[in-house]
Amino acid sequence: MANSELKRRRRGLTISKRLPKAENGDIELLLIQSVDHLGKQGDVVHVKAGYANNFLMPQGLATIATPHHKRMVEKHKAKLQDIQRSRLAGLQAQADALSHQSITIEANANDEGHLYGSVGSSEIIRALKAQDITITSDQVKLRGPLKELGLYTVNIHLGQEIEAELKVWVVPTVRDEEATPPPVKTEPTAG
Repeated sequence: MANSELKRRRRGLTISKRLPKAENGDIELLLIQSVDHLGKQGDVVHVKAGYANNFLMPQGLATIATPHHKRMVEKHKAKLQDIQRSRLAGLQAQADALSHQSITIEANANDEGHLYGSVGSSEIIRALKAQDITITSDQVKLRGPLKELGLYTVNIHLGQEIEAELKVWVVPTVRDEEATPPPVKTEPTAG
């Protein structure tokens, strides 16, 4: 061994191996994680040697694209595609169920049908939860709060470009005096 190499090893420095170059002189790497403006996880990318040596590999974002790594990624991608297909089928089934669903929300309103408050996504989520359907507030796409009595069609974005249209009935709140009929007065009978 050369004297300079022994000094490097004593200090903990190792001589880095040269990375295999692609046909165009760039380094061929397999992305371990998605990198903005470069590619998604599992993509094989061609980058300059400095970018590979100084950023991607030290940060653990990429590794050398060996034939073995490429085969492993292809197997993994096939599994992910199967999972994605089943997830999309589940979302589509949920969208179909929501499209055939309608909910009723009671709200305080005046005689003209204008609500004293408004109905928003939280009330819609509560009404759906009462029917054992769980969605989040960012999935409810309202064009604005519902401020009048009536029937509305609300878009529910379930993800992956799958949307459902939910029928929402906004009805006036039934007051206690309206809910129970007034007592019937009866005349005492003589007898």
